[in-house]
Amino acid sequence: MRILYIDADSLRPDHLGCYGYQRATSPHIDALAADGTRFTEVYVSDSPCLPSRTAQWSGRFGYLNGVVGHGGTAAQPFIEGSTRGFQDQFGRTSWMACLQATGLHTVTVSSFGARHSAWHWYAGFDEIYNTGKRGMETADDINGIALDWLRRKGADDNWFLHVNYWDPHTPYRTPDAYGNPFAADPLPAHYTQAFLDRCLKGYGPHSALEPNHHDSLGSLHQFPRMPEQIDSLTALKQWIDGYDVGVRYMDDHIGQILQTLRDLGVYDDTMVILSADHGENLGELNVWGDHQTADQFTHHVPLIVRYPACASTARVDTALHYQFDWAATLIELAGGSVPTNWSGESFASAWREQSQAGRDLLVLSQNAWSCQRSVRFGEYLCIRTLHDGLKDLEPILLFNLAVDPYEQHNLAGEQPELVAQALALLNYWEAEMKLAAPGNVDPMMTVLREGGPFHTRGQTEALAVRLEALGAREQAARLRRKHLS
Repeated sequence: MRILYIDADSLRPDHLGCYGYQRATSPHIDALAADGTRFTEVYVSDSPCLPSRTAQWSGRFGYLNGVVGHGGTAAQPFIEGSTRGFQDQFGRTSWMACLQATGLHTVTVSSFGARHSAWHWYAGFDEIYNTGKRGMETADDINGIALDWLRRKGADDNWFLHVNYWDPHTPYRTPDAYGNPFAADPLPAHYTQAFLDRCLKGYGPHSALEPNHHDSLGSLHQFPRMPEQIDSLTALKQWIDGYDVGVRYMDDHIGQILQTLRDLGVYDDTMVILSADHGENLGELNVWGDHQTADQFTHHVPLIVRYPACASTARVDTALHYQFDWAATLIELAGGSVPTNWSGESFASAWREQSQAGRDLLVLSQNAWSCQRSVRFGEYLCIRTLHDGLKDLEPILLFNLAVDPYEQHNLAGEQPELVAQALALLNYWEAEMKLAAPGNVDPMMTVLREGGPFHTRGQTEALAVRLEALGAREQAARLRRKHLS
């Protein structure tokens, strides 16, 4: 069995042609989807990067593995203490350890572990290729190593190759020489002047007023695809084009990988999987080019699986899944057993039978840029915020995603009965986690006790001063009243 796992950082499904996007961002990914299974409702349980990949690779919610943030105590897995054996749980029951146990040779081409000091994430890999730029790679940096590995070992049997692309992640750094394939394309229709005006009345890290916030990017002249403010529809188009160009540039390089499999004669014998560590907000909740909330756009990810040996026809799976449910499914498809400590649930039988089996609801958590949990049920998403991460957000948000797919109308005040239902579901899930957790601590509470979300901790006055410098005095006053009074 050969498995190629393409892991695209910050890739939102609705900017891919196969998920309905009108721009030609993804011809190679679209071709993959046309010959495989496209999942429409897959979500990461925890976001963003470090919590997401820790959850997927451990098979457990962040509540259970301990990693829910990007800094502080809750950026490290729970210490196992006296119950730890010769190997810890990541060494014994991680996704890669389970795939190793089936006889697969596991390989990663990624700088993720070094970027986040995620040393636990390396557990179970036989070969590790750190591409060395801590997430500032472009696709050509990744392909230089991935193509070399495939040409040397791709014709062998029994391997799992993880290839991690970063191009959709800010800063938008596709080489200038690539140009802009979307220069003549209009913006998606929901980006209106009224939408932008609402954003400019708000505030927060990576808001329209300061979409680059306090990132250590150096001079933005290095990244001409990113405007300093999104203060006009022209600047908004520049921003969206920057993201879409990154997706297209990555897609070109994915095409090179897939062509290499064909050249080796193993393409039809290789399971090809494409997914992401999280999605990306591009204006939703006034977050631009980042992943800061427990909402649809940070947590919803693409999942495309092409495996002719198991399912030879194009299919669409619309059931609700956590991303680690697919990780559990892959363990079974490879001939292994899902560990008993996993939160992920395999749906391998249903997939083999070309039927669908998913969850009734999903609970989503964010603790790096805000402290939020949400519940995704039916057509609805309800978000409870305990710390807004200095964003202009209400404590409870309720969206009907079927009629309001871009989260522009908060229904919480209009439908209190649905809010009560959602909060009851969320409270029930938290009670289940308390019973299953190794200790008595909710890691979200750890984040709150240590000063709030890592990326905005202690930043209130600095953000208010920046807002005043931008002429947004009313927004600065609201921020101070909320967080400093």
